[in-house]
Amino acid sequence: MKLQQTSTTEETFWQAVLNRDSSFDGKLFYGVRSTSIYCRPTCPSPRPNKNQVCFFQSPQEAETEGFRACKRCHPQYEIVENLTKAKILAVCRYIEEQVDRIPTLSELGSHFGISPSYLQRVFKQMMGVSPFEYADGLRSERLKQRLQQGEEIAHALYDTGYGSSSRLYEKASKQLGMTPKTYRCSGKGIHITYTVVPCSLGYLLVATTEKGICAVKLGDEADELERLLLSEFNQAQIVRDDDMHRDWVQTILDFVKGDIAHIDLPLDVRGTAFQKQVWQALQNIPYGETRTYTDIASEIGKPQAVRAVGSACGANPTALIIPCHRVLRTDGNLGGYHWGIERKQKLLAQEAQQNDKSSSC
Repeated sequence: MKLQQTSTTEETFWQAVLNRDSSFDGKLFYGVRSTSIYCRPTCPSPRPNKNQVCFFQSPQEAETEGFRACKRCHPQYEIVENLTKAKILAVCRYIEEQVDRIPTLSELGSHFGISPSYLQRVFKQMMGVSPFEYADGLRSERLKQRLQQGEEIAHALYDTGYGSSSRLYEKASKQLGMTPKTYRCSGKGIHITYTVVPCSLGYLLVATTEKGICAVKLGDEADELERLLLSEFNQAQIVRDDDMHRDWVQTILDFVKGDIAHIDLPLDVRGTAFQKQVWQALQNIPYGETRTYTDIASEIGKPQAVRAVGSACGANPTALIIPCHRVLRTDGNLGGYHWGIERKQKLLAQEAQQNDKSSSC
């Protein structure tokens, strides 16, 4: 039923529409008889003729009278000023639960009572990627796990939500860094050489392909570092060679000792476009300085993607060369570090000390 209107209240409502008065948003809706569309009073569309307008107190009342929701101001959706990080995280959890498909934006909007366009915008601001890109990344990770376990490509393909083999092969080479068949074979046909050397941080493993350095790992035991590399690509042609690229390894050791401030070596790393954007920003952090995850998110133009930046730091395959140890939490806390918080602390202390020495000279 339409709002009961006296001449006074009708004039008040009409003035709210003319002035796009936000204080009436969520409390008042107006319908235009000539178009059978209803809007919020704040709708940016041109103002209708007064004699074509009627007023409602809810979207349900307008739709009961046969009016359709405006596609510009989305009056059918609740005011979303309270759309918080918690709600976006709930969207993430929902996406994660759909293990064999990617939910549509319309489905997400309907499920959470949010305008799809608004959800798309806020999700990307906060997570650094769209809902589809987030789901697609999860699908890629599930595919990787299944292929590494030796599952048949056809089964892994459909179980993880790829609708066809052509779609899988279109995208997977970028996401996996190789074809699905090669990835299923855990790098079969790929030539990797590596060496493990002691250093002040424990042991350092450096692995290379014909293109450049593909992995730099730190640990307490040489055997454990070797096991990590072999398990990642258990069918690749991996050989230990302590002489090949000895100059590259020495450059990294010099960096660990504090003798040099920058590592400029060729890399062969695979990652998403977002991860590579973050890794490039990390390489731009000057020696002896730190940035917060928030700083990095702002630098790459995605200020709300702080959590995604943290994930990209954790996925960094080449420790030290891509200096993820220089990123801290906003409160100054060291945050996490894949190779151990004590190593992060030691690296930062050494860099700060070397900077102090350079300034005093």
